[in-house]
Amino acid sequence: MLTLDGSCRCGAVRFSMRSHAPQPYQLCYCSICRKTAGGGGFAINLSADAKSLTVEGADAIAVFRAEIADDGDCRTSSGERNFCTRCGTALWLYDPTWPELIHPFASAIDSELPVPPARTHIMLRFKASWVTPDLGPDDESFDLYPAQSIEDWHRGRGLWLD
Repeated sequence: MLTLDGSCRCGAVRFSMRSHAPQPYQLCYCSICRKTAGGGGFAINLSADAKSLTVEGADAIAVFRAEIADDGDCRTSSGERNFCTRCGTALWLYDPTWPELIHPFASAIDSELPVPPARTHIMLRFKASWVTPDLGPDDESFDLYPAQSIEDWHRGRGLWLD
């Protein structure tokens, strides 16, 4: 496993967690990621062991749960997007649907991350009109979510860390 150390922009929050799947390969273009975590929508969630999370500065963290409109119905996402209340940095997403996992945003990680051999572009159905995805020759793209999990992607490429 690889230890992922991260922080917010202003330094009020520092955190650490352990990851079997540290390749920042998955780029999300959904409006939630785009508007809460970054410009062209290139938010990259990693995967880590939720039990390994340690946090300094927890008093500066708040949680945002997005409203999701599906076919005219609106519901509140179960995903808890943790962010720094002082500088707005998106830190990680936790979803109680998968309590063993936590998904730090690669943009908040200070540790060196490996360069992925290819990227997976997801939620392209919701990308901003001004964004042209930069698809590499081995990249995959999906209008919504791929069937393959972050764990399966890493294992299938021999990149899962024990």
